[in-house]
Amino acid sequence: MFESVFHQYPWDEVKRSIYSKTAADVERALLKPKRSLEDFKALVSPAALPYLEQMAQLSHLATQKRFGKTLQMYAPLYLSNECQNICTYCAFSQDNKIPRRTLTHTEILQEVAVLKEMGYDHVLLVTGEANHTVGVPYLKNAIELIRPHFAHISMEVQPLDQDAYEVLMEAGLHTVLVYQETYHQENYKLHHPKGKKSNFTYRLSTPDRLGKAGIYKMGLGVLIGLEDWRTDCFYTALHLDYLEKTYWQTKYSISFPRLRPIEVGTSEQSALKSFNTYMTDKELVQLICAYRLLNEEVELSLSTRESERFRDHVIKLGITSISAGSKTNPGGYAVEPQSLEQFEISDERSPQEIAQMIRRQGYEPVWKDWDRSFQVK
Repeated sequence: MFESVFHQYPWDEVKRSIYSKTAADVERALLKPKRSLEDFKALVSPAALPYLEQMAQLSHLATQKRFGKTLQMYAPLYLSNECQNICTYCAFSQDNKIPRRTLTHTEILQEVAVLKEMGYDHVLLVTGEANHTVGVPYLKNAIELIRPHFAHISMEVQPLDQDAYEVLMEAGLHTVLVYQETYHQENYKLHHPKGKKSNFTYRLSTPDRLGKAGIYKMGLGVLIGLEDWRTDCFYTALHLDYLEKTYWQTKYSISFPRLRPIEVGTSEQSALKSFNTYMTDKELVQLICAYRLLNEEVELSLSTRESERFRDHVIKLGITSISAGSKTNPGGYAVEPQSLEQFEISDERSPQEIAQMIRRQGYEPVWKDWDRSFQVK
């Protein structure tokens, strides 16, 4: 289990090691054909910032060699904003007095119709963490309902037990995204004071349960801005290294969700709650390149949290999948477009506008996970 590996790397020691890296450490890492976790520390350290252009060039070449000139397109489909957790950064938090909604079967199909009209064949199902409302029976029914319409179904919901994942995989689930949010165990409780999500260890062991269930692909990441991003992202790299060695038949992806402002309050009184992101655009470029230089096989995903300008400029540097036209509220595409979002979208361009941007840069947008579709019997 990853937990035993995790405890071999105390947070403060990892952080000191990263911030003590020198230019010489960065240069050695850049010269290597295959890089270690120690090299990754150097590449995410402040010492690496002057080498960003070199990192970007190497990352571009590595990505093109493995993935070619393609970018996979996907869209999130929010099924529910009901949640039993209190999280300091999320609009769906139980203590946030917003109208709650869970889509019915008819409403799900209304949303599906819009996504299909956009051209999507890859959908990401998202809910708040509410076992009683959107537990395994609801998720199983939703997957079976939309399975005829999509070649690839991903899911980002509450962590589940291994047998539950096996049930959902049988129903048609291909990929599960589960972000640790932060690997800082002591401060994790500050950000998640109430609800099942406050159990750090259960969340930490979720990828192990997914691997044992035999999931096709799983996605990792942290919520960038909760804690020191360099240290948090090292633990993601450590987790990925462990998982690839332990569950080698599973594919992996990493996402880069930076904290965005969230809407809080009711229709009578609302406000924006924002956080310091602790990460500049330049540093996010550094992180994307560092992951690619560590691992040429991992998929790297960028959402509409990021701005148009930023997304246009980084897709060649290591990104392999991108969302477009996203709505982060249940019913946002067709049923109830004005309901409160989980977080603010920055890039509001349509999927076709994003596809055109991708083509202008000499790349091809891919609407289907071809690798998976060839395996479906």
